[in-house]
Amino acid sequence: MEAVIKVDGKQYQVSKGQKLKVSLANVEQGKELSFDALALLDDKSTFGTPIVKGAKVVAKVLDQSKGKKVIVTKYKRRKGYLKTQGHRQLLTELEITDIKKS
Repeated sequence: MEAVIKVDGKQYQVSKGQKLKVSLANVEQGKELSFDALALLDDKSTFGTPIVKGAKVVAKVLDQSKGKKVIVTKYKRRKGYLKTQGHRQLLTELEITDIKKS
């Protein structure tokens, strides 16, 4: 069974046992997290308007880490302005343990 969940304004297609990296969630490592905002449940192609009522996805927090470094450069021609900056996004790694429909 597959589902489409909404996390921090983004949508992810998930299935049971899948590992997934999302934006930082303030949850300790090893704890469980549940998502109620499902846009789609692939049981019988149940679409939400805007969410599927009574459906829930349960995930376990595996790790909290930083993503790859992204280099950002700002430049203005003929002004002698050049600025380089790096950024690493904070991420939470999840493992989908169960998809429930009630």
